Amino acid sequence: MKALILKETRRLAIADIDIEESVGPDDVRIKIHTVGICGSDVHYYQDGRIGPFVVKKPMVLGHEASGTIIEAGRKVTNLKAGDRVCMEPGIPDLKSEATLLGMYNLDPAVRFWATPPIHGCLRETVVHPAMFTFKLPDNVSYGEGALVEPLSVGLQAAKKAAIQAGDVAVVTGCGTIGLVTAMAALASGCSKVIITDVVQPKLDIASHFGMTAVNITKQDLKTVVNGFTDGWGVDVVFEASGNESAVLQAFEPLRPGGRVVFIGMPVKPVPVDIVAAQAKEARMETTFRYAHIYPRALGLMASGKIDVKPLITDRYKFEDSIKAFEYAANPRPTSVKVVIEM
Repeated sequence: MKALILKETRRLAIADIDIEESVGPDDVRIKIHTVGICGSDVHYYQDGRIGPFVVKKPMVLGHEASGTIIEAGRKVTNLKAGDRVCMEPGIPDLKSEATLLGMYNLDPAVRFWATPPIHGCLRETVVHPAMFTFKLPDNVSYGEGALVEPLSVGLQAAKKAAIQAGDVAVVTGCGTIGLVTAMAALASGCSKVIITDVVQPKLDIASHFGMTAVNITKQDLKTVVNGFTDGWGVDVVFEASGNESAVLQAFEPLRPGGRVVFIGMPVKPVPVDIVAAQAKEARMETTFRYAHIYPRALGLMASGKIDVKPLITDRYKFEDSIKAFEYAANPRPTSVKVVIEM
């Protein structure tokens, strides 16, 4: 089949690849329709690695995907050929301790698309377990289906934050993950979300979703927070940028006893102000992908409580996939999510 293959750092090719995938009794075969380009895909393209995950041989990219089932295994009863679906890209060991504890995203043996050495989904078809394949509601498009994956990251963060109705939150970083985290926080009950960045066009996008956008090159975040909270501070801070400075200052806008959720992944170890956290008895949480979130994401999309359609700013055909990655590596400030349509 045809696939987009990362041959080596900064060298992509659309070429035939032979991937042996038979449909087991609990599997489905899916014709890929739409794939989102994630920041991790761009990191592998540009750097050949993310932390300990190193691309050592040619690898198919892509893990945010939707498509149509073309074959179902004999034990699959909830899905059939013709169903439009999205797929959770991580497959854990179903008998592992982490999976049995309900934390399958933390299973050390998880096989995650486009994480070396596992091939991704920027190819014509994939075979995937039915239990990690989800039918798209009739009013959810293939493009939105591909964005269920990043939205699930935001919803996992909101879940870890234990949001209470009326909470006020700050999200640092206005990229895709920051935006979907802000959406998830609002849908989870936050009365106000303040989102920060240094790129004004991205903040302008956030403003359209009812978020209070703060350009930290022009405004003081603490002053804005104090204005909304009478000097008390916000209930939750979501750090979604991975920026060293943002991590270090994460506790500054927080109220005493508040929560900080670290989502962004710095490229190298960064300092954390433990004393600032202790002085407020802040609760710190971290996230890694998501678990048991896809059905929630699809339900919120179908109900209209979360609308990710405006996040899709750039579309490319599969035959232009290399151009899509070249663009995603250096996008316009107004770009949020680049998708490839097969």
